[in-house]
Amino acid sequence: MLKKILIVVAVLIAGVLGYAATRPDTFRVERAASIKAPPEKIFALVNDLRRWGSWSPWEKKDPAMRRTFGDATSGKGATYAWEGNEDVGRGRMEIAESVPPSRVRIKLDFVKPFEAHNLVDFTLEPRGEATQVTWAIHGPSPYVSKLIGIFVSMDSMIGRDFEAGLADLKAVAEK
Repeated sequence: MLKKILIVVAVLIAGVLGYAATRPDTFRVERAASIKAPPEKIFALVNDLRRWGSWSPWEKKDPAMRRTFGDATSGKGATYAWEGNEDVGRGRMEIAESVPPSRVRIKLDFVKPFEAHNLVDFTLEPRGEATQVTWAIHGPSPYVSKLIGIFVSMDSMIGRDFEAGLADLKAVAEK
């Protein structure tokens, strides 16, 4: 009987591991919001890393987070590093591309709780008296991420934070 149980458990584990191997090698999470403000106003809030404190969802998760800014805090080459609690971890970001007032691309490197190297894009499109703001993160999905992704949805996990951040960005920009 014990032998049959062990065989079933081994088959289930092999099945989960095999299924994880078939998952995509990349991921993308994206959210968008319409904000009643000109693209230039919103762009200034995203392109200046010092202004993230007014709308970033991770600032609320750890108000005691240690922040380090580079010599430049806005535009291409601006850097920001953080170290915080288990909700925010440790990492660094650098603005890789800044196209006023329509796009900001950020290289995002996590150190803790796990190592990851991703790209974040903010695109701003004027739509009448509003601006459509799209916030996306994308990057490689190594095997461990594929395995975790079977049990925890990256989209819902990160998506909730993006939704909260976009709501706060909207509130700040529409003042």
